[in-house]
Amino acid sequence: MASPNVKMISDAEFQSQVIESEVPVLLDFTAVWCGPCKAIAPLLDDLADANLGKIKVVKMDIDQNGKTPMQFGVQSIPTLLLFKGGKVVDKRVGSLQKAALAAFVGPVL
Repeated sequence: MASPNVKMISDAEFQSQVIESEVPVLLDFTAVWCGPCKAIAPLLDDLADANLGKIKVVKMDIDQNGKTPMQFGVQSIPTLLLFKGGKVVDKRVGSLQKAALAAFVGPVL
């Protein structure tokens, strides 16, 4: 079951939800047909639940939102972008294991 702490956002919400966020943001570019995206979803849910208030986890469907993925040169999904202070501080492409995901977000927590 998906965590209520992981929100789907749109191009229109990107500025307010990611750039203007008071806490670091992990943005997952995803699509409903993407197998690796489905595989990483429970890990993102766990991360959001375990770090509530320390990091915001959001997802964006690339099929419904073209502007933001194009802006960041997303060519493959899942693509994870880590934002702090409105700027991209790190990026990962492809599915990650739990330890790799923890290491990826660790520097901003």
